[in-house]
Amino acid sequence: MNAADRPTPTNFIRQIVEDDLASGKHRTVVTRFPPEPNGYLHIGHAKSICLNFGLAQEFGGVCHLRFDDTNPAKEDIEYVEAIERDVRWLGFDWGDKLFHASDYFQQLHDYALHLIRAGKAYVCSLSAEETRAWRGTLTEPGRDSPYRTRSVEENLDLFARMRAGEFPDGAHVLRAKIDMAAPNLNLRDPVLYRIKHAPHPLTGDAWCIYPMYDYAHCVSDALEGITHSLCTLEFEDHRALYDWILDQLPVPCHPRQIEFSRLNLSYTVMSKRRLHELVEGGHVHGWDDPRLPTLSGLRRRGVPAAAIRDFCGRVGVTRKENVIDVVQLETCIREALEQDALRALAVLRPLKVVIENYPADQTDWLDAPNHPQRPELGSRQLPFGREIYIERDDFMLDPPKDFHRLAPGREVRLRFAYFIRCERVVTDPASGQVLELICSYDPATRGGNAPDGRKVKGTLHWADARHAVRAQVRLYDRLFAVPDPAGEADYLAQRNPDSLQVLTDCLLEPALTDASGAYQFERLGYFAPDPDSRPDAPVWNRTVSLRDTWAKVAARG
Repeated sequence: MNAADRPTPTNFIRQIVEDDLASGKHRTVVTRFPPEPNGYLHIGHAKSICLNFGLAQEFGGVCHLRFDDTNPAKEDIEYVEAIERDVRWLGFDWGDKLFHASDYFQQLHDYALHLIRAGKAYVCSLSAEETRAWRGTLTEPGRDSPYRTRSVEENLDLFARMRAGEFPDGAHVLRAKIDMAAPNLNLRDPVLYRIKHAPHPLTGDAWCIYPMYDYAHCVSDALEGITHSLCTLEFEDHRALYDWILDQLPVPCHPRQIEFSRLNLSYTVMSKRRLHELVEGGHVHGWDDPRLPTLSGLRRRGVPAAAIRDFCGRVGVTRKENVIDVVQLETCIREALEQDALRALAVLRPLKVVIENYPADQTDWLDAPNHPQRPELGSRQLPFGREIYIERDDFMLDPPKDFHRLAPGREVRLRFAYFIRCERVVTDPASGQVLELICSYDPATRGGNAPDGRKVKGTLHWADARHAVRAQVRLYDRLFAVPDPAGEADYLAQRNPDSLQVLTDCLLEPALTDASGAYQFERLGYFAPDPDSRPDAPVWNRTVSLRDTWAKVAARG
């Protein structure tokens, strides 16, 4: 079954939305995807994107893209552009609903004044260390700040001077006045504003105080008329603060926050901090390194957006935290590519074959279908001559019994071509390495079938020496060698030393000279041209193998 034909699975959030619409609580659905522009999106974000945009589409509503740009010290326009590019690549569009938390800086400031005047917020002058020490623990209540009893007038004056830039970073903060003995630590007078003398990418030097995420997020939701504010489970304990803030303010609406489990993937790390460490430490080649779980890395690897959407749909939406086996993602990628990827012949580790009874100046052009199950995709012509190359692993001098490929005296089929037999082997006298094979072919087997009905057990892919395109091929694999690298004391030490192999003398059939999109290199896997690939210097990336080879590795281990 194609992903497009698979029924949309139900989940508890979809049920809530359906009930709210049926009861008349909401006339339409308004969701939002609120990324921080301080890094690239990864596949965990894809789950949230598909959920928020998908629900809006399903119920005829809208989904906003809102950048949570409340920390200018860590934000960059590069990240903004990458996020917009990734969301569009996944197949979603926010139309004219592009917003930024900074759009509401003035309103957030005015609401902060409202809280101060209502006796619900105060300026605190404790240091960050003192604030943490006085906060208490899960079993012990916190202590009131000595500045909690400042008058409304003093708080308004200090907050105005904070806004005017009179104080250095860390001198004061604005805190909500809730309950320092609350069992939920998020309600123990959380910080709403802090001083940060840093220019903002959009507002420049207009502000030197910036709202905290918990404050800016709920107010932004309310100002935009969000109906269902969907976030991951780590924000469950923040919901009480979300509701408290909105209950104190004259906001136009009070959205409902609903939490769901985040997407955790085996053999990778999803923490933005650790992704920054991998990129900035030079352990990978940038944010779009195909070994990373970033959407830009997956796209560069050749993964189709449809596979990501299908994967997110299969994972589902629950409130139970778990780790998804990366095999599930690889399966979705294979299934998507199996449907649409054209086929091609390529030899990654070439071994020369000379067909001694084939005319030296002759070239046959053999017809090969572009896809075995989709004749409507047509066919292409493969050149075949006296000298060809096969995969080095497809030959053995002294093969075991279960080896069904080429060996001395053995006959095999060349895909779409002829039967060939290995007559002699040329080796290096010093090392014993096989240099080339001398073979013969049967001209009656053109197309790969013998008129006398004889059978061969092996079918090999190949490349014509005269017409093949030389290319670099990058074999990408899992970045980490253990299922839970984040759980290790030194996660960097768990990197897979074979996560990238670069092969420089690969041979591709000539039809791939100007190819775009993903192809199945028969018997080898799915591959796609790298964005930096050029006709005179082609570079191809392995998207995924044809099967889960790691299962065999684990079984052997």
